[in-house]
Amino acid sequence: MATERAKSRSVTEQFRMGPWLITTRKSHILESEGPQRQTFESSLRLPQVPEMIFADNVLRIQHDDGFGLEFNALDALRRVDADHDPLKVAVSEAWKEARADCEHINDVHKPFDWTYTTDYMGTLLHNGDHKLNVTETSDRIDLEKLKQREKIMFYDDIVLFEDELADNGASVLNIKIRVMPSSFFLLMRQFMRVDNVMIRVNDTRVYHEADKNYFLREFTSRDDKVTDIKLKPHLFTDPNEMAKCLTVRKEVFEKLEFPLPAKQNTAVS
Repeated sequence: MATERAKSRSVTEQFRMGPWLITTRKSHILESEGPQRQTFESSLRLPQVPEMIFADNVLRIQHDDGFGLEFNALDALRRVDADHDPLKVAVSEAWKEARADCEHINDVHKPFDWTYTTDYMGTLLHNGDHKLNVTETSDRIDLEKLKQREKIMFYDDIVLFEDELADNGASVLNIKIRVMPSSFFLLMRQFMRVDNVMIRVNDTRVYHEADKNYFLREFTSRDDKVTDIKLKPHLFTDPNEMAKCLTVRKEVFEKLEFPLPAKQNTAVS
């Protein structure tokens, strides 16, 4: 009976900000077997998937005209390298030691990124030709402005997947969003730690001010070998502290511009 109740637990919340409808859904962990699990796994090329997948969890930001952004576990895992083990190359000796007692990982013969590192930045939603136009930009999210006190109208925190890497660390992908009267801001963060080997933080930030016709989206990937990290070991499990000190390896800065309203988007013959 308890299992049945757990299966049915799903909480959906919605908040409207002008023409935008922000939807969050939090549900149970994907069952270890069954048709839903089979469908999910068959959509991926990975020989193994994370231990805890929240397949029905979602964050969706959708305009009344149908375009927008969505964040979900399946699309995030599609971005995981299914053909190579990047960690083996990056830190080969420490990698061998970390995997020495990893029966769960060593049973897999096909190489893949068993840390489930993903550079996922969200899924674009569209309605016909109505979709966000993505371009590189020199604009930056004003993080100092975000530190200013402003009433939070809506907040949520959603986990997409989590894995303990066969008791050798952790890989967690979650999203936090907060909506203020004048703007909204979301942070999707993957925190990956392989004990005694490496720590990585991949962040996607999306920011929108109500009077602008675009989102700003930034992706940053940071990592270091544990031997190169100068913080005290007890901070190695703190994603916020680690994000401050790790070396930046990759950055992407984009502007996601809105399409013209339908009546203005019609070609003149």
